[in-house]
Amino acid sequence: MEEHVRVVGPMNGKFTFQKHPDGTIDKGRVICLICKKEFAYHRSSSSLAYHINAKHPVASAAATVNVSSKDISNLASHSKALHQTKLEENTPRMSKFATDRLTNVLAKWIALNCRPINIVEDKGLTEVLQTASNDPSYKPPSRSTLTTKIGKMYDGEKKNKLEILVNDSPNYVAITGDQWTSAGNHSYLGVTGHFIDGEWNLNSFALTVMKTETRHFADKCVEQFLKVVHDWGIENKISTIGTDNAANMLAAMRTLPYEHIACNAHLLQRTITVCLDSSGFAGVLAKCPKIVGHFKQSPASTTELNQQQVALGKKSEQLVQDVPTRWNSTLAMVSRLLCNREAIQATLDQQNHRLVMPNEAEWGKLQRLEVLLEPCRYLTDLLGGEAYVSCSVVLPAFCHLDRVMDITDDDPAYVVKFKNAFQRDLAARRADANETWFKLATALDPRFKDLKCLPREKREQVWTSLENMLQAAEPRREATLQPSTEYDEPAQKKRRSVLLLGSDSDSEEDGMMSGELQRYRGEPSISIDDCPLQWWYAHSGAYGKLSALARKYLASPATSIPCERPFNLAGHVVQKKRAALLPENVTKLVCLSDWLKKKK
Repeated sequence: MEEHVRVVGPMNGKFTFQKHPDGTIDKGRVICLICKKEFAYHRSSSSLAYHINAKHPVASAAATVNVSSKDISNLASHSKALHQTKLEENTPRMSKFATDRLTNVLAKWIALNCRPINIVEDKGLTEVLQTASNDPSYKPPSRSTLTTKIGKMYDGEKKNKLEILVNDSPNYVAITGDQWTSAGNHSYLGVTGHFIDGEWNLNSFALTVMKTETRHFADKCVEQFLKVVHDWGIENKISTIGTDNAANMLAAMRTLPYEHIACNAHLLQRTITVCLDSSGFAGVLAKCPKIVGHFKQSPASTTELNQQQVALGKKSEQLVQDVPTRWNSTLAMVSRLLCNREAIQATLDQQNHRLVMPNEAEWGKLQRLEVLLEPCRYLTDLLGGEAYVSCSVVLPAFCHLDRVMDITDDDPAYVVKFKNAFQRDLAARRADANETWFKLATALDPRFKDLKCLPREKREQVWTSLENMLQAAEPRREATLQPSTEYDEPAQKKRRSVLLLGSDSDSEEDGMMSGELQRYRGEPSISIDDCPLQWWYAHSGAYGKLSALARKYLASPATSIPCERPFNLAGHVVQKKRAALLPENVTKLVCLSDWLKKKK
């Protein structure tokens, strides 16, 4: 290091003059004795003073006392130790790997829960992410970055689904479809696919939620369904198409070359609505919405009702309004009113309100109506499943419902009227249903293969049809893996227990069938709590052609409810404030959310 002339330089010796190679002093250049930085010097010390005050505040303070040049030079290390470091210099930053991972998680969260993409511009979310990552400099990805990520995620998931449908095990795919109008008055068609894979697990996932620009005429519905099955490459695998009972859908299904299953839940709910409107319950049901509306329209009344509920030892809950388009809402309204009868009366007495309440006879009618509608509610839930076999339950379910609606000696006249109207209307609507498919599915379900839900004279016809199908079918190679342990939940098991109750006759002796069908009919029936798919999984090796038929018939849902569930997601996506969302982005968000949820 160069040696400097040890003379008192500018700023009271805080600087020294530069030395020429020949040993002379260069009075135009000075060097800071603390940090050794070189400066130009023109007999003005303002820039030197600024340097000392800004970079060496300790040395600046020492100027007021008598400190030698040597002592000032020793202040360098002390000044550096006392220098205040900026916050970002010591704060750890997220690595690129961690940042990319967080971006992927954000994209998955937005897709899974159908959040608006512009949520990443929320300052509150940014603060949460900065706090969680311990990186105050972190900035969330842009909207365009997340849109790209979600698009890639959708393409990857769709590729996996396509490989399963086209290249993997399913030989038969059932689809369900329904139409829906968004808050922005745009029409969409939702389609879901259902099949039993090589391990005999029932799979169900959304195929599309596509925007439809034309009117819902039957020919346009046909084009839309054909486009969906073509895009997914399953034209030759479709077994059934399930839809609601709208006239355009029914006309479209008559044109398509596939079996049609009309929604049994829609059929049942329509029967309930029609029968209630013309039954002896109409008078008391007209009073119920007015009572509920009184509390719904007044927060103060609702608060007083909740106080009365607590005082009577009941749960604090709101009343339920009947909505014509909402299934089982009449039962929910009646049940809630019956449960809170005393609290409602006490609240109205306290308010001195003149609202007309049901009399004792009418309360008795509501209790009977609750008993009548409860079986309809759990049958709707049972038939609307997509995670378990439902089409083979249709006939046992309606058989049970017929027994519930049988007239007894204790029934008053208004109940007899309702039951008679219910049975007639339901039978008329079921006349156009695909009863043949349900009979075959019931026979192929080892829980119900005794066919007690059918009259004795019709049972042998089902087995004859199966025998003819076996003789015409080519042998199919089936997987021989171990059965899955997951199938159903205890609530569903409890609901289905009533379906084992037979009709007034027992199963007849087996007819003279040959081969697989003879052995299958000799197998003992399994419990209602057992999974029919697990049974077929374990016995598929022994019943080659018959198991292929079971895979075909048991995969079809009994209702179109599965394809309506994505519309609940779409309702969160296609809101008025997001009415400009592109149709392809709606499809990606809704389908991707459905796929990700079913991967869990």
